[in-house]
Amino acid sequence: MPMDYQHASEDFERFLAHVIARAGLTTRNQAFTTVEGVLLTFRRRLSARDGLRFADVLPPVLRAIFVADWDIEAPRPAFGARADWTREAQSLRKDHNFSSEGVIAEVAAALRQSIAPERFEAALADLPEQARAFWSVAP
Repeated sequence: MPMDYQHASEDFERFLAHVIARAGLTTRNQAFTTVEGVLLTFRRRLSARDGLRFADVLPPVLRAIFVADWDIEAPRPAFGARADWTREAQSLRKDHNFSSEGVIAEVAAALRQSIAPERFEAALADLPEQARAFWSVAP
């Protein structure tokens, strides 16, 4: 069994801890909603092909969150700007979402901490320029 799968839960818990620390959150539930909001916001803007290529570099639990319940026939919004992405990520479970204005950069930094840089950059290389901008840690 690949190590990624053997340690998936521990790796995901470590990732959530990074998100909590970067975003100033207090619970795993808050971090989960924050992460899910960002991943779904990004996914909505990708074709299924691009999304699956991106998902290939995600750790197993994040990959599962990214592809779960994906309606690949749904219309894709334009990429827009960081402010658009932020509002959309903050809208997931609005009454229970504590995502800050810097939510995209916070999750991007935690994700970059969890994936080998060369693998992450290679996954982004074939995506549209706006997709690379999405995962920038600079707000």
